[in-house]
Amino acid sequence: MSTQNRRSSFSSSTTSSLAKRHASSSSSENVGNNNSKATAVPPHLAKKRAPLGNITNRSNAVSQNASRTAVPPSTLVPCATTKIAKVKKGPLACTSTNSSLNVKTNIIVPSKVTSSLPRSDETLPRTVAVPAPCSMDMSPSKSDDVSVSLDETMSTCDSFKSPEVEYVDNNDAPAVDSINRKTFSNLYISDHSETTGNVCSRDVLVEMEVDDKVVDVDNDYTDPQLCATIACDIYQHLRASEVKKRPSTDFMEKTQKDVNPSMRAILIDWLVEVAEEYRLVPDTLYLTVNYIDRYLSGNVMNRQRLQLLGVACMMIASKYEEICAPQVEEFCYITDNTYFKEEVLQMESSVLNYLKFELTAPTTKCFLRRFVRAAQGINEVPSMQLECLANYLAELSLLEYSMLCYAPSLIAASAIFLANFILLPSKRPWNSTLQHYTLYRPADLCKCVKDLHRLCSNNHNSSLPAIREKYSQHKYKYVAKKYVPPMIPPEFFHN
Repeated sequence: MSTQNRRSSFSSSTTSSLAKRHASSSSSENVGNNNSKATAVPPHLAKKRAPLGNITNRSNAVSQNASRTAVPPSTLVPCATTKIAKVKKGPLACTSTNSSLNVKTNIIVPSKVTSSLPRSDETLPRTVAVPAPCSMDMSPSKSDDVSVSLDETMSTCDSFKSPEVEYVDNNDAPAVDSINRKTFSNLYISDHSETTGNVCSRDVLVEMEVDDKVVDVDNDYTDPQLCATIACDIYQHLRASEVKKRPSTDFMEKTQKDVNPSMRAILIDWLVEVAEEYRLVPDTLYLTVNYIDRYLSGNVMNRQRLQLLGVACMMIASKYEEICAPQVEEFCYITDNTYFKEEVLQMESSVLNYLKFELTAPTTKCFLRRFVRAAQGINEVPSMQLECLANYLAELSLLEYSMLCYAPSLIAASAIFLANFILLPSKRPWNSTLQHYTLYRPADLCKCVKDLHRLCSNNHNSSLPAIREKYSQHKYKYVAKKYVPPMIPPEFFHN
């Protein structure tokens, strides 16, 4: 769509909504400019996020410099130069979180607590709740500077623990004890269960070493978000369905004529920055790439409409994952009004109809939650370091078209393998616990791990810096700046 057909302005309601979202970035840029005027910038003149611009193959653009004016690299990925102002907030108090989470503990009392409750004829002193300290070994839902966590929905490890304090009067003790027995009997939880193996022992598909004990990561029945009783069934279903929701691995060669892997990488790099600016959860980004690849697997796409496909797929993924998804006008806004609202809606309808509204697709992020928890069960590495590094490696795989040949669960397991190796190069990165929960042996991961290692080693010289800059921040523990050993010992891939 040519610039003559772009819209000049939005309605007043849209303009005010967009002005609020970009207020922080506009204010920070105006302060840093020495030549800026003292007067405030009107909302409709606030600086917009630069659009993706012309999506072309960089190698082709260089070869055609003799016949046309050279295009600066900033126009290919203009968003890389756009700086996003951080919103400063006050520190997150652990006491307020603990006090709010303490409401649940008044309902069900664990068996180890009720066993020590006094009889009705004894006096029970009233206790005072002491907030549990925030451990740095846990993965908080918010970072130190209260910026967005790497996962807004649910962290892979417990963020905060409620104090083990119960407010029970003498008259309420028998009632609470009765509720406790009824609940635990319905959940089939033994009062004196000392689990030595895995809860999913019925699904054990690998032989375990005698000296390497499998750690049970599904033993926390008090946290409903962990779904300990059905976690094995959930991930067994995800492993079966990931085969059905995968894109073609050769659509660039067989289907697409005007789009190549380099253009796809430029688009995804731009979408990473859009997701960061709008503070979207990681699942939205992974689903967006999944929808793009599945649509390109069966539909010929013109390069001028590739960005339209990207924003339409991100809008669909936002509606699926986000609590408050950006409006369609905002997706037009980030493309500098290159596309009309009706075009975005029409592309959204085309994608939904082609996908037959089958939007639930297992992504690498789904399996990373499970695998990171299995890796943290042995307490070998700091949890935040491992979690951020595994997510960094997994997002690097999104840029590479060649990585589509690997299943999402295989990429997630390989990211855990490589993250363990980078953090502890002298120790074997795989064990029976990871082998049991991932159902992958080290030999199965060899090729994928080497490809991820190549991406991680060459990323510092890449012309697509969005993911590297994202994980070079404090809230992601600067994992993109970590030293990567040049070679992985071959014996680490022995079963």
